[in-house]
Amino acid sequence: MFASETWSLYVTILLVVYALIILFFVIRGNLRTKNMNDFAIGSGFPAWAVGLSLAASMTSAATFIINPGFIALYGFSGIISFGIVMPIAIFASLIFFTKSFQKYGSTVKALTMAQWIGKRYDSKGLTIFFAVLSLLLITFIVLICVGLTQIISKSLNLEPFYVLLGLVTFVFGYTMFGGANSMVYTNTVQAILMFIVAVILLLSGSEYFSNGFDGFVDLLNNINPQLTEPTNPQSFLFRDYFEIIFTQIIIGIAIVCQPHIITKTLFLRSEKAVNPYLTVAILTMSVFFLVVIVGLYARITFPDLSYKGEALGMDELVSAYVVRTFSAGVGVIIVAGLISAGLSTLEALIQSLSSTITTDLLGPVINKTEKTGVAVNKVVIVALAIVSFFLSYYQIVNPNVSVAIFAQNGVYAYFAAAFVPVLFGIYFKKVSKNAVFIASFSAVALHFIIYYGRITPYMQEPVNNPGVSAAIAIVISFIIGNSLYLFSRKTA
Repeated sequence: MFASETWSLYVTILLVVYALIILFFVIRGNLRTKNMNDFAIGSGFPAWAVGLSLAASMTSAATFIINPGFIALYGFSGIISFGIVMPIAIFASLIFFTKSFQKYGSTVKALTMAQWIGKRYDSKGLTIFFAVLSLLLITFIVLICVGLTQIISKSLNLEPFYVLLGLVTFVFGYTMFGGANSMVYTNTVQAILMFIVAVILLLSGSEYFSNGFDGFVDLLNNINPQLTEPTNPQSFLFRDYFEIIFTQIIIGIAIVCQPHIITKTLFLRSEKAVNPYLTVAILTMSVFFLVVIVGLYARITFPDLSYKGEALGMDELVSAYVVRTFSAGVGVIIVAGLISAGLSTLEALIQSLSSTITTDLLGPVINKTEKTGVAVNKVVIVALAIVSFFLSYYQIVNPNVSVAIFAQNGVYAYFAAAFVPVLFGIYFKKVSKNAVFIASFSAVALHFIIYYGRITPYMQEPVNNPGVSAAIAIVISFIIGNSLYLFSRKTA
């Protein structure tokens, strides 16, 4: 047993109250959802609400629960990578892409990212191609389901199977009714709660700094001196500066090209709202990304990576740290924040992915009445729930170091493919759709060939870094796309 009876009782009450609050917003949103337009992008929201929604969507259970586990295992090198380099690249990319995407998206009335790309290049083929690729985002849904299941099951002392079943049934169930009109407001509440919890978590290790920063470093050195080095050759993610800096810059720039992230700009009421939207989102996310530091607190708390004689998996470390460190009263707030971190992104992924499947894959073959579109979307969400449940349970029972590796492989492949179409679509004129397709297809193919073909010295471990294969694929894809673009201009 990880949690006391009091802790489990408090968390049970929390889950009931939390569920009722969410259902309030879902019912409210459902009353405003009359068609797929309403479900996909809503009817326009304040900049601050969309900014908080973006912050909550981008920093999920991966940021609050899974990634700190990497830091617990590998130390400062992970902080540099996940807590500094990647966030800076993400913020720069958001600023670079957002205004132009919002302006063009509003003009063409795109509901999904696949639709935006298809309309930009006047190609139904590209729309279908990216709609199919969007299925890779199921891997991210799995990551969040696993992270949430770990924190809830340990707080309630229940078997993960039953927690996962209840979680998937509830979240997928309510998401099919509310769509964007409920998601933005639930995300806003979740972001505020996440901010409070982020501060509590960051302050929770203050006792480890009683002898200053040097004393904190000494505690880590006593466990493993490699934890305080800027690179960690013992890891498979942070071995050198190529992995820590170059790879994370490329991934951070391209990661914005995900449907549940970049399409947030389409929720805004006008182009004038972009600046305040970005300001709120970036300031909030700056705090969220620092939560990975909690991984160091967890390692000091569990120096041998075990609790009560039971070995802790990487994905379990933050959950165990929370149960071990906080009283039941404060712990309930922490658990609420961690659940919010997961649900905020999970809702966004379900909403964007189901919209893409319904609108772009099934749209051409179904009756296009408003009622039919909404009904089909609900069936799609049920199918996604079933697939997500089985994949998530498999990752809980048979983890390959961490579910994060499974998720990164799928998600990185998607935005590697999306990077060139979004970049060229925003900033280049008269780009050939064939050039864009070749560049995108090359990115996906190269990512998987490098990773599973074990190409380059970075791919020789039992478990490898998907970021390296994706970064290489993105760079080569850009070179291919740019070369084809320049060639087409010369021959035009």
